[in-house]
Amino acid sequence: MLARTIFTADHDEFRKNVRRFLEEECVPHHARWEEQQHVDRDIWRRAGELGFLCLTVPEEYGGMGGDRLYSTVLMEEQSYAGVTGPGFAVHSDIVANYILNFGTEEQKHAWLPKMASGEAVGAVAMTEPGTGSDLQAVKTRAERDGDDYIINGNKIFITNGYLADIVVVVAKTGNSGSGSKDISLILVENGRPGFTKASPLKKVGMKAQDTCELFFENVRVPRSNLLGGVEGQGFPQLMKELGWERLIIAILSISAAEAALKWTIDYTRTRKVFGKSVAEYQNTRFKLAELKAKIAVTQAFVDRCLELVLQNQLSPEAAATAKLTASELVCHVVDECVQLHGGYGYMLEYPIARAFIDNRASRIYGGTNEIMKELIARTL
Repeated sequence: MLARTIFTADHDEFRKNVRRFLEEECVPHHARWEEQQHVDRDIWRRAGELGFLCLTVPEEYGGMGGDRLYSTVLMEEQSYAGVTGPGFAVHSDIVANYILNFGTEEQKHAWLPKMASGEAVGAVAMTEPGTGSDLQAVKTRAERDGDDYIINGNKIFITNGYLADIVVVVAKTGNSGSGSKDISLILVENGRPGFTKASPLKKVGMKAQDTCELFFENVRVPRSNLLGGVEGQGFPQLMKELGWERLIIAILSISAAEAALKWTIDYTRTRKVFGKSVAEYQNTRFKLAELKAKIAVTQAFVDRCLELVLQNQLSPEAAATAKLTASELVCHVVDECVQLHGGYGYMLEYPIARAFIDNRASRIYGGTNEIMKELIARTL
């Protein structure tokens, strides 16, 4: 297969350090994290101590100042290790980016160093019980009251929500009747009166990643918490980062597919059926070959998208294509791999079973795949 040429020697060295951290400090605790439905707070501080958070944030704000390939390495290694609990990508590559790209200097200095060190965990609150992928239909409102905003509403399916110290809240601040022009992004700190969190939601998969519902009942925040200081900019702010967010899902999906294939190759070589290994049967070899070929082709497209990201040229259509293709593929791959594991593939002690339930959500979050098809169809 084609060698991947997008990474430098520095990226490769970084990968070794990340892999060691995940294997030694995350994998041994992951089953317990799944039971408690969130990771330990200490793992955030440890990741910050090692320099694994906010990798693209400039050094003046506490980050590493690296390119997005460093973020890619971290995401890939999480998938390879089956470590789905820590929501590092949402924290570092979504929340931190909103603050870095659109925040005031005061907002950047107040939050980015804390996020880079792991002292503060970040979340973004978009989805509501009745809105799903339709961000223009959000009902959470932030009403002006002198020098403050008063926020009312609730959000659901919020990654990192349970442990979050700072939340970027998507809220309506206007009444123009044009949904996109009324949306603003407002920073809400944990501990504000009226801001409450439900217990982590009981999900089918990704059980170690804390995901919860957030409630805002007359939550008062200063106007200085408005991201960027100008009302009505929320929708373009969201849209500017959406391509990268969708590519993140593609990166996580294709690397999860690669991990599933590796686990299955290893398993089929050692599992004996009717006197010979499962891997010796033509059906097995052809299935594995087909999966390997599909993964290789999709990986090449994702890598091309990463090159475009580095050049600030990734189009919404390409990002949607990557997200659609990679998330559909990983679900296909893990399903075939479960079958090749036989009954053991349905046992949670095997990583392929956890991958089966963990990756199904990739076709839903970040905009459902039906939305991705609609975005691509508009370019026909």
